[in-house]
Parts: sequence; structure tokens; C-alpha cells
Amino acid sequence: MGKDWIGHPSWEVVTDASDASGRDIGHLLLDAPQGELTQTRNAQLATFTMSLMVLDALERVGLEPGGCAGHSLGEYTALVASGAVGFEDGVRLVVERGEAMQIASEDNPGTMAAALGISDDDAQSACLRAETDVWVANFNAPGQVVLAGTVEGVERAGHIAKSLGAKKILSIPVGGAFHTPLMAPAREHLRKAISSTKFSDPEIPLVANVDAKQHDSGTEWPSLLSAALCSPVRWHQTLATFNAMEPKAFIEVGPGGVLVGLARRIVGDAKALVVSKPEDVDFLLGVLSDNKQIQAYVGSHSGEHTHMSERVIVSPIGGIFEPVEGLAAPEPAARHTRASNALQQQSDEGNNGAFPAKASNEDSNSISINTGDLLGNVSGVEVRTQFSGSLMGLLVLSGERVAAGQPVAWLRVEPD
Repeated sequence: MGKDWIGHPSWEVVTDASDASGRDIGHLLLDAPQGELTQTRNAQLATFTMSLMVLDALERVGLEPGGCAGHSLGEYTALVASGAVGFEDGVRLVVERGEAMQIASEDNPGTMAAALGISDDDAQSACLRAETDVWVANFNAPGQVVLAGTVEGVERAGHIAKSLGAKKILSIPVGGAFHTPLMAPAREHLRKAISSTKFSDPEIPLVANVDAKQHDSGTEWPSLLSAALCSPVRWHQTLATFNAMEPKAFIEVGPGGVLVGLARRIVGDAKALVVSKPEDVDFLLGVLSDNKQIQAYVGSHSGEHTHMSERVIVSPIGGIFEPVEGLAAPEPAARHTRASNALQQQSDEGNNGAFPAKASNEDSNSISINTGDLLGNVSGVEVRTQFSGSLMGLLVLSGERVAAGQPVAWLRVEPD
């Protein structure tokens, strides 16, 4: 699933994730046989890395998510994408999660099966009537749920589900009964990893699997992740939560396109598209090109850009950004509010997609800087300003992973 990305600049995400995990993820994406790749500890790490690589490719052309959620493992991708968890912490958590769930699956063998054409209530009734270890693990879409438990339990509940109207019961080739009480042994293992992870407040709406609600505080996510191991994924409820926000499009990033198929059954008229290959990035840009707000994100990012009295300084390479002491990014909510306001103002003024637009009048706490001043570094490479003026703020957080050409600081200078 990684072969189309060889030679793409975003492949560096695979290298970074391999370094952080101590695993050869390139091998998993390119050469691993099915038996190796489908082991839980391998499948999770490969899928997580692939998804972040695709997200990186989107960010390189200026697209950023307006909200995030992830189905099961995808929740960890969403945490990193939203800024709630750092890249390296995300890799480490996925390694620990995959290992914990692999061990739990070996200790408590189980399986999963999709039940099609049955209501949520009838699926739950089938599990209860089976009178053994089987539960609803995923509420994927209206008329599609996933049953999980012991082989005997899933088989028995499947027969009952058919008697209640299910059209098909399809076996799912996974390594265990995920999102059920059979995963309880994995919870303590994961909790230890979670306890040593820094959680920040998400910078954009982030909706949880456990309750399909938006959670804006980083302090809530450790318990949500722990609970998710043994709780069902409420996916169609999650998409309904986002749909109420009236999004322009739902974009699935990473290998496969199952979630797009589900979304099209749930979200009505909103676009649902998958990006899993480099050419999908170009296709997505074409689809979104008629939306002015999106156009504002898609300007050229090859150097400092101008719009009246504004400048942005961009990262010279991809890597981890660290500002110099004394400089700090605005609070996540304020940072995204300011960027959104700038983009909207820019779109209204029709400046052909140059980024950013005029600073708002609220940006009063600026810092005076001179040409050549050091703003920070990206993986050891210095980021210096070519302008003198007022630093209105940083556009990325300390420790945040940035792409080459991504804006990292916002200046106001005297117009020529």
C-alpha cells in the first residue's frame, strides 16, 4: 500500500515514524507478506503511518482539516492531526496499543463479523440472545453493524441476527474481538503509555469514538482512549455530529476507502472523498477548487509571500519546529480563529490565494524583530526572517511537525 508514495516528499513521515518506533515501517508498507502485515501490532502501525503520510501530502499543498475523527485506530491519527498529541507520542501510543491488543487477542481469541441490513437495536438484541461472549463492536452506518466476540459467540449471534432480518453476515479478517470486554487485558498496558503522554487541547473539532461527542480539552482524552478499547465505535453517530457542522466535504486519508462508502450513506449531500495515492491529492484540489475558502489555503508555498503589509515565514524543510526562547504560538483556539479569519478576509478580497490576509485588529501583542533574526529551527535547520517588522505570532506549536514550505510565523511590515 506504500508503493505509490516511493519518491514522494511525504515519504519522510515513514522514515520519522520508523525512527520513533524502532521498527522498519517501510518494510511493512512495501514488502511484508499478508500474514505478517495483518498481525495486529503490524497492521496498526502501518495504517497509522500511512494515514499521516497522506495527511502530510495534503498539508504540503496547503490543505488542513477543519475537524477530525478516526474509526478505531484512526482516532490516534485524528489526535495527531488535531494537535492533541505530538507526532512521536502518537507513534509510541500506536506501538503500545498494537502490542497490547495483540497480546490480549492471543490470550482471549476472538473474531469479528459485519451484519448487514439490520438495525442497531436488533443487532444488540441478537448479541444478548446469544447468551455468550459476543457484543456489537462498531455502529458503522444505518443497517451496518459489526459483531465481535468468541468464534462461537459471533456465529450464534449471526444466526439470530439473520432471523431478525439481517441480509448478510460477513466475516472480517482481523486478529481479535476488538472493542469488546475481551480487550480488557490490553487496557492496563495502554494506560501506562497514556500516562506518560502529553495531551494538548485539540486545535480543531475532535470527536470521540466512545460517545460521538466533540471533546475540546486534552485532559479528557486519556480516559476516552482507555474506554475505547472495550467500547463500541459509534461511527455513524460521529459522522452525524460532524454533519451538523455543515462541512464542505468529508475526506478519508490513508489506505482503502471503506469510510467514504459509509459516509455517503450517512451525510447526504456533503462530498465524501478518499485520498490514498498521490494523484488523489490533485483530484481533491480540483474538486474543491470552486470553494473560495479552500482556495485561500492552496497558494504557492515556495517562500515568503506578500499581501499589502503582511508576510509569512515558511519552513525550509520538513521536520519538528522549535521556536527560540521567548517566542510562543498563540493558544490553539486563538491560532485557528485568527487563521480562519485571515483566510476568510483574504477570500473576500480576492487576492488569488496568497497566504495570509491582513492581520486582525485584535493582534496587539506583537514583538518587534529585525531582518536576520532567528525565529527557531526545524530539525536543527535555522528559520530566520528576511524582513523587519512586528511578529504577530507563530502559526505552529513548539514540537509540531511541519512540512517544507509550511508557514510558521506571521509578520506585519511597513508596505513598500
